[in-house]
Amino acid sequence: MRFSELDGARIGVWGVGREIVSFADQLARRLPAAQIVVAAFDAAPAADVRETLHAPAARIVIAADEDAVAALAKCEVVVRSPGVSIHRAEMLTLRAAGVPVTTATALWLAERGGAGVIGVTGTKGKSTTAALAFHLARAAGTDVKLAGNIGVPALDLLDAGPAELTVLELSSYQIADLRTGPQVALVTSLFKEHTDWHGSEDAYRAEKLRLLTLPGVRTRVINGRDQRLLAAAVAHGARDAGAAGDGAPIATRYFGVRDGWDVVDGSIVMRGELLARSCELPFRGEHNALNLCAALTAIEAIGSTAPRLPDALHGFRPLPHRLETVAEIDGVLWVDDSISTTPESTLAALASFPGRELILIAGGQDRGQDFGQLGRVLGAGSTIVIGVPSTGPRLIAAVRDAGTPVTGAIVAVDMREAVCLARELARPGAVVLLSPAAPSYDHYRDFQQRGARFRELVEHR
Repeated sequence: MRFSELDGARIGVWGVGREIVSFADQLARRLPAAQIVVAAFDAAPAADVRETLHAPAARIVIAADEDAVAALAKCEVVVRSPGVSIHRAEMLTLRAAGVPVTTATALWLAERGGAGVIGVTGTKGKSTTAALAFHLARAAGTDVKLAGNIGVPALDLLDAGPAELTVLELSSYQIADLRTGPQVALVTSLFKEHTDWHGSEDAYRAEKLRLLTLPGVRTRVINGRDQRLLAAAVAHGARDAGAAGDGAPIATRYFGVRDGWDVVDGSIVMRGELLARSCELPFRGEHNALNLCAALTAIEAIGSTAPRLPDALHGFRPLPHRLETVAEIDGVLWVDDSISTTPESTLAALASFPGRELILIAGGQDRGQDFGQLGRVLGAGSTIVIGVPSTGPRLIAAVRDAGTPVTGAIVAVDMREAVCLARELARPGAVVLLSPAAPSYDHYRDFQQRGARFRELVEHR
C-alpha cells in the first residue's frame, strides 16, 4: 500500500510520536479527501489532536477504549505508531477482520519500491552505522538523505524529492509488519531485546530478520562475526543464496570477515589491505570499527564506490551517548555510553578501554536480562562496578558470584550517589564509564535523558 493511494480513504491513526506527526502533516497537505479515525486506548485523546492532524473537525472521528476497535475496523487502513505492538489483542482483532495495518515508514518505502534505499537495523549499532553510511556516501559526492529513527521521518522525504540514495534506520517495531524492503538490507547485530513488545525472544529475532527477505531487497549485508545472527539468518532462510518475497534473487555480503571489510587490531582492512589505522578513526571501540565496515559494505552493495579512507571520515562526529567523552577531570576520564541497554553492548564498551582502570556505572529497567556473562567478565577483571536501580542489585550479585570482592561491587541508591562514589574511588588515569546494560524507562524518559543526567552530575560537582 502506497501513501499516494490513500486520498479519499478512511484512515485509522493509532499512537503518537514523530512518525505520526510527520504522517499527519503529509496527510493534511496531500490527502485532503481522507477521513480520519483517531484511536485512544491507553490514555485519553490529546485535547489538541485536531490541530496536530491539521484537519477540520468534520474529517476526524475520535474513538476511545472499547469503541476504538469498532471504529478502526471500519477503516480501509490503520497507520500505527511504531511503539504500538502488533501483538496487542486489539491489533489481532483488526487483522482478523482483514483491516490492513501499516506505518508511515512502510507507506514511504512502498512509494519508493525500496529502490535506492539502504535499510539499516540491528540490536545495537544501527544508528552509528546509518550515520556513517550517510557521511561516507556524501563524502563520495552522492546525493544522499538520512531518515528513519535517525535523521528525518521517512515521509518528510516526500517534500524533498527523490534522492540518489536514502539511508533508512529501521527498528524491529517498524520491520514487524513491513511489506516492502529496501534495496540493501543491513543487519549489524542480533541479541535479546524488546521482548516486552514482541512477546518473546524468538518473535523478536523473526520480526527483525524479516527485513532480509522482503520484496524489494536485492542485497543483504550481514555481520560475519555475530554467530547468533548468522545462526538465526540460516534458521529464517536469509543467508547465502535465496530469493526475496517477490521471487527475485538476493545476494549476500558479509563484513567483519577476511575477504571483505574487516577490523584487524582496531584498524580497517579490505581483503588484508590496511586502509585506516585505529588512531585515524573518529570513535572508540572495535564494535564501532565494525559499524564502519558495515557502512562501507552497504555502500558498495548499492552500487557506489567506497570513498578513500581515512580522508572520507573527516568531520564525522560520533553520535551522543555512545562512548561520548563527557569530561576529563583531575586525570579521570568520564564517558557516557547511556545507549548501551543490553549486557552485550556494555561488554563491547568495556573492551574499548584496554589497559585502563575502569569504574562501571550500570543498571536500569529490568527486562529479565541475563547478567551471567557480563558478571563473569567483570569478575575476572579489576573493574569496580557501581549498580544503580533497577537492575543494579542483580548485576552486582552476578559480579560477586563471579568472585569480585564486596569492595569492588557496590549498590548505589541512584545516579547521584553512583557518580559521588565513582569520584571518590577513581584515581588519575582511570575511566568512569556509564554503560547501563539496561534500558532507561524505569527512571528516565529515554537513554538521552539518562545520559544528560550523568553529564549534569559530572560537570556540576
